[in-house]
Amino acid sequence: MMSMARFPRLSRAAAMLAVGAVQALTFAPGPLPDGVLAPLQLLMLAVLAWHVLTAARPRRAFWYGWLFNTACYTVGLYWLYISMHRYGDLAMPLAAAGVFALAAFLALFPAAACALARWLAPLPADGGGWRARLRAALAFGVAWGALEWVRGNLWTGFPWLNIGYAHVDSPLAGWAPVLGLYGIVLIAAFVAAALAMLWQPRKEAATDARRAVPALLALLLALAGWALGQRTWSQPVGASLQVRLVQGNVGQSEKFDPALMEQGLIQHMNQASMPPPAGKPAPQLIVLPETVLPVFQDQLPPEVWGIWKRIAAERQAAIIMGVPLHRVVNGKDRWTNSAIGFDANSSVEDMRSGEIVTRYDKQHLVPWGEFVPPGFRWFVELLNIPLGDFDNGARWQAPFPVADQRIALNICYEDLFGEELLPAIRPGPNGEAGASILLNISNLGWFGDSWALRQHLQIGRMRTLETARPMLAATNTGMTVAIDPQGRVQASLPSMTRAELATQVQGTSGLTPYARAGNLPAEVLLAIGLVALGAVRLRERRRG
Repeated sequence: MMSMARFPRLSRAAAMLAVGAVQALTFAPGPLPDGVLAPLQLLMLAVLAWHVLTAARPRRAFWYGWLFNTACYTVGLYWLYISMHRYGDLAMPLAAAGVFALAAFLALFPAAACALARWLAPLPADGGGWRARLRAALAFGVAWGALEWVRGNLWTGFPWLNIGYAHVDSPLAGWAPVLGLYGIVLIAAFVAAALAMLWQPRKEAATDARRAVPALLALLLALAGWALGQRTWSQPVGASLQVRLVQGNVGQSEKFDPALMEQGLIQHMNQASMPPPAGKPAPQLIVLPETVLPVFQDQLPPEVWGIWKRIAAERQAAIIMGVPLHRVVNGKDRWTNSAIGFDANSSVEDMRSGEIVTRYDKQHLVPWGEFVPPGFRWFVELLNIPLGDFDNGARWQAPFPVADQRIALNICYEDLFGEELLPAIRPGPNGEAGASILLNISNLGWFGDSWALRQHLQIGRMRTLETARPMLAATNTGMTVAIDPQGRVQASLPSMTRAELATQVQGTSGLTPYARAGNLPAEVLLAIGLVALGAVRLRERRRG
């Protein structure tokens, strides 16, 4: 048999695919325990960093980065195949090709980062001295952070499987309330490259202890993150809130079936109306997931809304539920994916019209799911999935007041965009108090019992670290959880089960540095790093 060693380019390509696929496992506990996710992610990225920074030319570095990340995204986003094939009736080859095409496209961004890092700080084959290694590690961190920022913002953005999420349980998580996700990305990529810089490929070369300088700096950053993680960034505010989170576990094939819609509606009514177990406190807030009503609110008769109002009165609780809304605003039809809040004092007429005061309209819509990007109508028509062209909600929307707490809503993957959650936490335009609790309502039933559910939980935990706010998540199939301001899961339901989670949540006040400034500090650091490294490189080229 021929050895792979005889084909070094092929063996390196295979290695990039393998380590990229392994990195995909670090974005959700399940196949691997929590404790190994961050170290394994750093190790896999360190392998890529060494190949990139010692590549013969930037084009080769781009190729390594593209292979690594195409494998990572193909494995990590495999669950999109479930929605396209099982629920969208897309043929198996087309669904698989769709996942690969998206992965290959997303991989262009970190691949460009790899080429940029190689151009900014090329290393000789033996790795060079400690100054060259430090510069290379900084270039890798800055380039990776910058292109992850681009991936998270360009064309509405899709920052899923951002490497920062692998660090919700690592010492680097302490940087979240200071620099946010992109600050963690910058540091994590630098740490991985610094670890790679410890490698000495030439055994005959003299060992230089100074090559550990990048790793020492990486250690100091990790220790600083650990120290920041010991600090309390918020304070309890008001009385704690008793909450019931409803997980209906209604199959997607049933949810939009006209013959079964009524059955799903009655089931959710029963789950919301049931009395608390003996000896347990009654809920003050009952939360149902996204699109509990699979039709627009004005398509339901007033009697249905009267039943929901009666449930709120019987339970003496506020109810928040996800519902698509149709309203007429200034003579024009407006369609939104929304959440509404009501209680015994709410008007049935307002509930049915959609003009209810406590309303949140989703602002960051899902491409192809909630709006169709220009030129892609043909792809949507291939799928047998109920899709719509929704309107965006406003950037700032008032939190829902419930007892002593103020609750900021976000729907589905909106919690993927941390900076967009901040306006609701800060004081309002007229001095209104900011939110004390975050609430995500989702329907991930499109993706089955897959890694998508646990990856989404990992994302939610990062948002609590950034904002020092607790988060509740009410979902159709999972993960339905309560997360404390330190990113720890306090209570949860098993996925793919029909159940209710009774929990108590304590709201908090106070703004973290990230909540005040958003991504700006991380963006400034990335910009300074790119300009400084670029200036050095251009000066070298002029001299050379």
